[in-house]
Amino acid sequence: MFAVGATVAAASDGGDGGGSSASGTSSRAPGRYSPDAGFARDMAVHHQQAVEMSFIVRDRTGDEPVRSLAYDIANTQANQRGMLLGWLDLWGLPKVIADEPPMSWMAAPDGGDGETGGHHEHGTGAAKPGALMPGMATKEELAALGAAEGRDAEVLYLQLMTDHHKGGVAMARGCARQCATPAERALAQGMVEAQQSELTLMADMLKQRGAAPRG
Repeated sequence: MFAVGATVAAASDGGDGGGSSASGTSSRAPGRYSPDAGFARDMAVHHQQAVEMSFIVRDRTGDEPVRSLAYDIANTQANQRGMLLGWLDLWGLPKVIADEPPMSWMAAPDGGDGETGGHHEHGTGAAKPGALMPGMATKEELAALGAAEGRDAEVLYLQLMTDHHKGGVAMARGCARQCATPAERALAQGMVEAQQSELTLMADMLKQRGAAPRG
């Protein structure tokens, strides 16, 4: 996984310390509504819920494979969230924009500076009622996870995290295509690969428990 300091520095100077990146993209800070900034804001929120769910399940089961997976997800996504928020600080951009619809950056024009408002539809599928973004759990689902124990907690966590990863992979693919910052594109592509691997692992773990992903 990327070192936070080095990755934030690379996002500042395009990775080569000069005025442009190796791909020819200008190193000036991304715009307020750019894919780079929108992805950083949205994925930071998305990751925070994954960390929360992982800490919940660690207290609800003694199953070591599930606890180990939850630890890995919490640790990885907390570190990545720190990178995303660090980039926003580096770029002098807000971490929250009240009138920005979640995921609107995914429809922003490629190559634009993103200075205008990003009120567009996105192409990742609608979030379920009560969820902020595709793949995210509702308050009711989080409460159910907190009330479950043993196998029930394991199955619900694996199902919720499977949905969560699917939403996260769609977002990360969007940044890998649209973000202008090389370090951020690389981080997004790493998320795609890691979470796809974990999706396969979680499908196997659900099968071992006589269950399956939802939907």
